[in-house]
Parts: sequence; C-alpha cells; structure tokens
Amino acid sequence: MQVNTLILGAGAAGLMAAAHAGRDVLVIDHARAPGEKIRISGGGRCNFTNMYCDFNSFLGENPHFHKSALSRYTQWDFIDLVKRHGIAWHEKTLGQLFCDGKSTQIIEMLRSEMQKAGATLWLRTQIREISRADARFHVTLEREGRRVVVSARSLVLATGGKSIPKMGATGAAYDIARQFGLAVTDTRPALVPFTFEKGRFSDLSGLSCNTRISNDKTAFEESLLFTHRGLSGPAILQISSYWQEGESVRVNLLPQLELESHLRRARQHHGRRALKTELGHLLPDRLVSFIAQDVDLKGNLADLPDQRIAGVATALQDWQVKPTGTEGYRTAEVTLGGISTSGLSSKSLEANDIPGLYVIGEAVDVTGWLGGYNFQWAWSSAVAAGQHIAARK
Repeated sequence: MQVNTLILGAGAAGLMAAAHAGRDVLVIDHARAPGEKIRISGGGRCNFTNMYCDFNSFLGENPHFHKSALSRYTQWDFIDLVKRHGIAWHEKTLGQLFCDGKSTQIIEMLRSEMQKAGATLWLRTQIREISRADARFHVTLEREGRRVVVSARSLVLATGGKSIPKMGATGAAYDIARQFGLAVTDTRPALVPFTFEKGRFSDLSGLSCNTRISNDKTAFEESLLFTHRGLSGPAILQISSYWQEGESVRVNLLPQLELESHLRRARQHHGRRALKTELGHLLPDRLVSFIAQDVDLKGNLADLPDQRIAGVATALQDWQVKPTGTEGYRTAEVTLGGISTSGLSSKSLEANDIPGLYVIGEAVDVTGWLGGYNFQWAWSSAVAAGQHIAARK
C-alpha cells in the first residue's frame, strides 16, 4: 500500500498535521480512540492554548528552536479555528483557555479538519518494523489480525513522550529517531508533583494556598496543594520542569506580603495578640499549626524582639524543602527532553539528514509551561511540518 504521508500517532500533533499535510495521508495509532490526552486534559475541558503564549515559556536544549513554528501558527490562529467550529470557550487564570463544554469537542474539530483534507485514520494498529529505501519509508503494521506494509514518501513521528503510560505512552518515537541516527536528549517527567518522605505533609493533605515557588533558575507564583504523597498544584508542577534531583526549592507562603514589616506593625498596634493568632489571619490554621512543629510561634506579638520576627518571616517566606523525587511519568503532564532539535529544521520540523522524516509535538525536545503551552506547541509544530509536506512537489 502506498501513501504520500504516514503519520504515526493520532494525538494532538498527529491529527493537526493530518489536516495540513495535503493529499493521501494516513494516520495510525495503537489506541482505541484518537486524542486520548486531549480528552482527559483540563479536567475534561481541554486547556487548548494560552493567550499569553510566548517564546520564553518553553524549555529545551536549543532555547530558540521553537520560535519559528510558534510565530507562524500562533494561539490566535488556533482560537480562530475553535471559533469557526462554534466551540464555546472561556479564560481561566493566567490566560489559560478551556472549552465551556467537553474536551471531546476539540477532538471532533480535529477529526473534521482531517477528514476535510481527505486523510484516513487507522486505530488499533501496531508498528512492527520501519525501514527506508529508494527515498521512501516502508512501515510494517499489524491491523485487524493481519500485517500491512505501507510505503510513504513522508513519515511523521507524532507519538508523544513517555508521560501518562496508562494512556498508551511508550516513548516509541525516541527508538525510531535513534534508528535513523537522530540524537535523543535525556528525558524525565515534567509538570509533575513532588514526593517526600512518607507522611511528611499528610496532616495538610487537601490544603491549598497561593505561594511563590522558586529555585536558582526561576520562580512561579501560583497555588500549591499539599497531598498525602507530597506537594502538587500549579506552582509545583511549573517548578518541577526546572528541578534537578537532590535540589531544594524555596516556598514563600505569603508572596503578596512583606511579612517582617507586617508583624512589626502588628506588634505596635496589637501587642497583646498571640503570634499564632496573627498568623492565623494570614494562613490556614492547619498550616500554622504544622509550621509550629518546627518554628517557635509561642508568645504575644509585644514580646517578640526584631530578631525573632525576622526569623519567623524567613521561615514562612523562604521555607526550603527538598523533595525525595517526583511521581514520575505516571502523573507527569509532559516529558522533558526528547528528540534533539540539533538534527531538525526549525522551520519544517524535518530531519536535516533524512529527507521526508518529520518529528512534531511532545516527541521533540521542546517543553512548555503548564497552562496550554504544550498543546500550542503541538498545533504549531504540526502545522509547520504539514505545510512543508503539502508544498513538496
């Protein structure tokens, strides 16, 4: 069987690429349904892009590689597509855009665009072997109990990374890339909760508060969630992409307040008030009680010398915690690292030394922040590759 383009993976990037790659496109996936990560994203409403998506919100070995694709197909282009399909959406915090209805609307939109372009989708299809000869890729597939060899002029790797293996993630793109001589950078879970020694935060499980989480590389001011296993919430997921094993992170529990000055003013005007009572006006009582296990919070404000006030402020606004690890790929939203951009064209996502081989989406060593950035990279990289394929004579 011959096709012009074979796309491996029917996720966000694969479906989007199929809508732009021109004639005679076949998309295959081992899953029972396309777009499974889209379906579960955003609590079932799909955080499909971010209004503030910019070049500085992405990590990778080459900090400039993603700029070309993202500038040519922006968040506004995808928003226009969503509008054309009559999908209602809303903005949450920090520019995050979600469907008003179900995330399946985005999947249906992509399938509609793909079908309009004449592309074919095969599900429950396994890859058995890939080779290249005579300027074509020859892929042996297993489908419905029989083997089919598909010959394609262009081969697109859109199988994603290793995150959320229960959804079928395998990291297969890395193996295929290595087969063709492409380098693969070290990979690890990203946008993932931290774990700590057993029971460390069990008394606080379920408690959430606004924080500023930082390390020597960056900082994020968003909410933090205490769990039985450790720390989660948007601020933690964000910093996890910049965290290395063995490092501590700093937690500011009151990022909007200059706590030392506040306590000094409170000492002057409410000297008879207990320190724990004052802190209870600023933080949840459970959290204050937890902090009191390690920090002396006894006494009234009037009895506190400046040095002790400074110490309390440091304890709450520069609280250093050292995770034992992360929850791993099981709950990671994305994979950090991947197929090295050194071997790819930033304009087309085509391999520099293997004409017709393209890599898009999460499989590439480009990782965005939490909040729709990784979906935008999927859309942008897919359009860049698809349009390049369609333009080839």
